[in-house]
Amino acid sequence: MTASTASDQRFREFKMPDVGEGLTEAEILKWYVAVGDTVSDGQVVCEVETAKAAVELPIPFDGVVHELRFEEGVTVDVGTAIISVDTQPGAGPVAPVTPVDATAAGSPAEPAAHAETAAAPEGEGQGQGRQAVLVGYGAAPSSTKRRPRKARPEASAVGAAVQAELNGHRAAEVPAAPAPVPAQAPAAPAAARPLAKPPVRKLAKDLGIDLAAVSPTGPDGIVTREDVHAAARATAAPEVQAAPATPEAPVTAWGARETRIPIKGVRKATAQAMVASAFTAPHVTEFVTVDVTRTMKLVQQLKDDPDMAGLRVNPLLLVAKALLVAIRRNPDVNAAWDEENQEIVRKDYVNLGIAAATPRGLIVPNIKEAQAKTLPELSQALSDLVGTAREGKTSPADMSGGTVTITNVGVFGVDTGTPILNPGESAILAFGAIKLQPWVHKGKVKPRHVTTLALSFDHRLVDGELGSRVLADVAAVLEHPKRLLTWG
Repeated sequence: MTASTASDQRFREFKMPDVGEGLTEAEILKWYVAVGDTVSDGQVVCEVETAKAAVELPIPFDGVVHELRFEEGVTVDVGTAIISVDTQPGAGPVAPVTPVDATAAGSPAEPAAHAETAAAPEGEGQGQGRQAVLVGYGAAPSSTKRRPRKARPEASAVGAAVQAELNGHRAAEVPAAPAPVPAQAPAAPAAARPLAKPPVRKLAKDLGIDLAAVSPTGPDGIVTREDVHAAARATAAPEVQAAPATPEAPVTAWGARETRIPIKGVRKATAQAMVASAFTAPHVTEFVTVDVTRTMKLVQQLKDDPDMAGLRVNPLLLVAKALLVAIRRNPDVNAAWDEENQEIVRKDYVNLGIAAATPRGLIVPNIKEAQAKTLPELSQALSDLVGTAREGKTSPADMSGGTVTITNVGVFGVDTGTPILNPGESAILAFGAIKLQPWVHKGKVKPRHVTTLALSFDHRLVDGELGSRVLADVAAVLEHPKRLLTWG
């Protein structure tokens, strides 16, 4: 068994997985382990943020952490190794891994390199090309080696010995220790194509950055997203790079008054989804202002009910129940538009989405099969959904498959709004703030609890009559909550 094979079996890499729905990248939020820590199969080693949620990643084997490939805050493509683990920690020390040299790996001097320097396995990885995880990501199947970034001293020494013999000199004249190779003298031709993955190349193209001029920091000399962004910043503000800032240095006005925040993770996904929704589905929004005094009294009665003990009871719970009753009375509103097959897909289940504001941005997890839940079950599901979202633990599965959504803008003191549909859904209900207002009740002006509801719907699926009936039914239930019994 060669040293290369033994090293491959001993050290195992854990690659960034696709944690849901074909996502192509994730940001490392937090490492839970460090180099030298012992890990076991199933142990969570890090937390990452995808375009949908924060997810904890368990490692699938036992061993000791050998290397953490990326720091916290770095965005990594799916399929890229993020951590290596020594699965045989008792086997003794192992020489550091040397990057594969594509030029020297197939040269006649390769056997000599194996015989004299066990620390530089020239044939490592031959015939065992890394497999791509997603189309367009990872190493190409037809290439098992990466081009060299710098000449290695071992290869230079062997080459010098061969050249000396060809010139009639004794090999003994070659120095035992090879002369240092200047850092600025690359072994690869000047025209060699920089190493970078397709998303990084596109980013560089969009920013007008020449990849050949970017200093790579990724494994095996790969140019990363951070490298491209750093080059873009240097290009945009060369004067800042040329003169290091000092406490006495003046701060330019634009630098003092602008803060740039990278668009990534949940916020990036939300922005893309909202743009796609706004310019795909024709939105219509209708409004109704309603007296919810009786609903507020019912909320208080439910809080005092022993059957609801330990459960969260609030107006949102009854708004959710009212919407479910309205959908039952008007099932055509619970549908989706299938553009590819030119079909309207009516759904006999309701996955009720609840828009939740989190530190990482807006997410919309949904309650599966909400139409089948009793009031206590719906209350528990709402509590679990909100609690999980605030902790940043919502899984991608909890945010997929929604049919209709409620957004509670009233918690911010806002009267109402014109909400944008969650992509793939037919309607979204905005629930405004409940306020005491003068209201005509039984022929007299009295202070009553009043709120405004707004329903946005996809006009391809829902015409004005259907949308109006749904909104009117929600308002009617909240005005006279006994309809939860007579209509439900």
